Amino acid sequence: QAESIDLDFLWEVAPQDEFGFMELAREYFGAAPSPVDAAALLLRLHSAPIYFYRKGRGRYRPAPAETLKAALAAVERKRGQEELRQQFVDELKAGGAPAAIAQQAITLVIKPDRNSIEFKALEHASAELQMTPLRLLLARGAIASPYKWHLDSFLAQNFSHGTGFGADLPGPPESSALPRASATAFSIDDSATTEIDDAFSVQALGDRMRIGIHIAAPAIAITRGHAVDAVARSRMSTVYAPGLKYTMLPDAWIDAFSLNEGRDAAVLSLYAEIDGASYEVLTTESRVERIHIESNLRHDRLDAMITESNIESGHFDSPFAERLSLLWHFARRLLARREQVRGRPEPAGRVDYSIELDGSHEHAKVKIGQRRRGAPLDLIVAELMILANSVWGGWLAQRRVAGIYRSQALGRVKMGTVPAPHDGIGVEHYAWSTSPLRRYVDLVNQRQLIACVLDAPVPYAPNDAELFSTVSGFESAYSAYAEFQQKMERYWSFRWLQQERQTRVNATVIKGDVLRVDGLPLVTRLPGLPDLPRGQRLELDVVAIDAVDLTMEARVHRVLAAQAPVGIDEDDVGDEMITTSPEGLDTATEAVERADERAAAFNASSPPGIAEEGASSPSS
Repeated sequence: QAESIDLDFLWEVAPQDEFGFMELAREYFGAAPSPVDAAALLLRLHSAPIYFYRKGRGRYRPAPAETLKAALAAVERKRGQEELRQQFVDELKAGGAPAAIAQQAITLVIKPDRNSIEFKALEHASAELQMTPLRLLLARGAIASPYKWHLDSFLAQNFSHGTGFGADLPGPPESSALPRASATAFSIDDSATTEIDDAFSVQALGDRMRIGIHIAAPAIAITRGHAVDAVARSRMSTVYAPGLKYTMLPDAWIDAFSLNEGRDAAVLSLYAEIDGASYEVLTTESRVERIHIESNLRHDRLDAMITESNIESGHFDSPFAERLSLLWHFARRLLARREQVRGRPEPAGRVDYSIELDGSHEHAKVKIGQRRRGAPLDLIVAELMILANSVWGGWLAQRRVAGIYRSQALGRVKMGTVPAPHDGIGVEHYAWSTSPLRRYVDLVNQRQLIACVLDAPVPYAPNDAELFSTVSGFESAYSAYAEFQQKMERYWSFRWLQQERQTRVNATVIKGDVLRVDGLPLVTRLPGLPDLPRGQRLELDVVAIDAVDLTMEARVHRVLAAQAPVGIDEDDVGDEMITTSPEGLDTATEAVERADERAAAFNASSPPGIAEEGASSPSS
């Protein structure tokens, strides 16, 4: 009976002031309402707090007209939202993807508004279908593919305003008036590299040699506060992944300062005068100048010819043979000194991987190449970059000039503004300074170094707040970029297995249940694996591959003859990410930090924006 009482009519006939329910019952039903009628009216009043405010036991006051109107509109709006939510749920359960959900599919997974109708509908439908929201969106086509999920989720989190550059950014200036170097230089990079940061020169000085390390000098024009500086600071680094590159600087600025063959390029140079017999460094000097880039040598075209045995015997035909031979012997001397400080040798015999894609997006054909780490050209670049970063880091510290350093103690790598030894590399100081086209920290340090060379005021004081914010911002971005690169390398490794119809693979135990798959930049876990020694070889049956979680289900087919492969190291666990939980990957921070320890080794699968020094890696 209570439900049959019209609330609108009841509100209209009710006294405008506070009243008792029996008073209204007599007005509504007549002079003597029955107990049933009175109880029904009381229940109706009690069930309608929008219409009537309770003021005491059995006493109420009607809501003001404007308040009631607004409340009724809110109720109607909520009812409409609930109907729409249920409509979305029904459509998702029926196999469709509501447009309102599809338009914000990535956001609904990575950063949802939990109060939105779309999220509530997705959450409800996912629970009923016993699927995660991500997998439901993939199943309904709201997210086109696992590849699109990995790419678009990264871009949404790190490039929310797009990957392009504003049309209003100024272009690079005309060539600056700098003294010209007496030497000519050559670079060593992969054929796909477009941001050439470093080059080298060799000059004979009687029984001594002068080795030049020449670093592209964009800091000459990209000063603190410049419009392009703001863009570079917002990105912090170039992003690399197989088939993808998002540069820190606009193309015009990269082209203006890249050390391309045949041009006179502005450089910050470090000259090391060395003993021609012992290869000991006698003196160092820094200059800001222009130098002619004689040639851009390419790893992939020369590695087969420039081997240790060919250098030792002199059996390789190149106009740079003598210079490369001298640089290689010098690099070996630098490596030996670092290993003495480190107290252990650099791991030898490791293999680096490169991933090449023929085609676009997820439909590309995958080609995975291998190269032995520590080849002569790799070693030359790695050791000379470490030398430059350590000498310049020490110079900044000696002059008490602010800089951004990397250090390591007790196995922990740290970036900060206070100079400290880097035990992993084996140097007293280490300041990233050799990749200013690709890393913002290097650009900042280069400004300080150029000011020191020119005896000009330095842009950053020791306690400059911007230095501290640069450190924290860089570490956050660098870690995210490294994780994305490793995630995409993992994705394409799985795609290669599918492409080549590989249902059986060999793997090597790194530690515990962690295995490295042979021939791929891929580390995975195999839960339940018996306790096997490190280096044990296994043959695995590939049962299933999950392109969303980036996991592989496998089982041991057989244990192969025990081997002790060179280069198996527990640190390798961080080289590629190992998925341990659905829809997520382990952080890449430790892998990035461990790169410091392996700075002397060029990682072909980690282009220069991500790899540690010495990497002149593929970047297309």
